[in-house]
Amino acid sequence: MLTIRLTRKGSNKRPDYRVVVTEKSAPRDGRFVEIVGHYHPKCNPAQVTLNMDRIQYWLSKGAQPSDTVRRLIDNAAASKTSESTS
Repeated sequence: MLTIRLTRKGSNKRPDYRVVVTEKSAPRDGRFVEIVGHYHPKCNPAQVTLNMDRIQYWLSKGAQPSDTVRRLIDNAAASKTSESTS
């Protein structure tokens, strides 16, 4: 089963995360199928870059997002709709 989750990069106390599609049983920083985004929580405000086309593709194939990634996707979708209505 595939999952969309975060994998940690960066040095001590300076985390950067990749949003990746990977097997559910793979280790956190192990092999992945595809990188579909980046998350930099230390920036003010936090910087999120997601490839929504690829995320929608993997969701249609049955990939399950983690709770954190689901929140990031929802926030990105909400900010995109608020930009288009402005």
